[in-house]
Amino acid sequence: MTFVKELHEPPKQTSKSYWFVFFGTKLLVRCCDKNSYTIPRFETPDRMGISCVRTQYLGKYNDICCFSAEVTDEITLPKDMDFLNLFDIFSMINSDMLHIVFFAIQIVAWDRDFQFCGRCGSKTTNMENERAKICRACNLISYPRQSPAIIVAITRGDKLLLARSKRFKPSDMYSVLAGFVDPCESFEECVRREIREEVRIEVKNIQYFGSQSWPFPDSLMVGFTAEYKSGEISIDNDEIDEAGWFSVSELPRIPRKISIARQLIDWFIEKNS
Repeated sequence: MTFVKELHEPPKQTSKSYWFVFFGTKLLVRCCDKNSYTIPRFETPDRMGISCVRTQYLGKYNDICCFSAEVTDEITLPKDMDFLNLFDIFSMINSDMLHIVFFAIQIVAWDRDFQFCGRCGSKTTNMENERAKICRACNLISYPRQSPAIIVAITRGDKLLLARSKRFKPSDMYSVLAGFVDPCESFEECVRREIREEVRIEVKNIQYFGSQSWPFPDSLMVGFTAEYKSGEISIDNDEIDEAGWFSVSELPRIPRKISIARQLIDWFIEKNS
């Protein structure tokens, strides 16, 4: 992939730009066929009858300018375009483009949510030399937000701990445990706390696995593996509906390939196959 983030739109563009246009968390795509979608290219959205409330310049993909934008009302689209739920089209968009989609949706959310200062309520303005907003009244600077969270695969011999959350869609899906990092907390401390709070067990041998930006809305998922140490599963009945130990042969419905949750589960499968 050749995507270069840039702050300032070039004065002249020699070709139509990629436009990552969002209606809520739905993305505007051009439909190639039932199983393939592309990001539309045009000069500006208004040339296509698409009225955006805000636009942001992102950078260049293979020397082609990329913009993000937001619409807030239902609009009439060209017949080969549609707003589709991101979760439904992950596997149908080019992986390079999906990376930019994740970046774009976070920039759209940041631009929308920080129009005003969170300290004094004054109007903010974009800074010239970095992607940030500044309040000229009190000098508070607001950057695009990244909220660190841990996600962990806990093994007990040849079994993996999986849980079903109240917020999962589909509702019968199971995944590994995850949670946001508290202030003044290391990743390892967060792993132990989240596991203790959600399923009441202790773990050992916590090892870093990898990370993934997950823009729903602004998570930076930091993955770990860990081994069971002690205790019996007792769910918190707040975030978790059900949890248990699963072998490779008895895995329930699990997340899609794109997520680091699935990468951790696939690691367990490969290790025990």
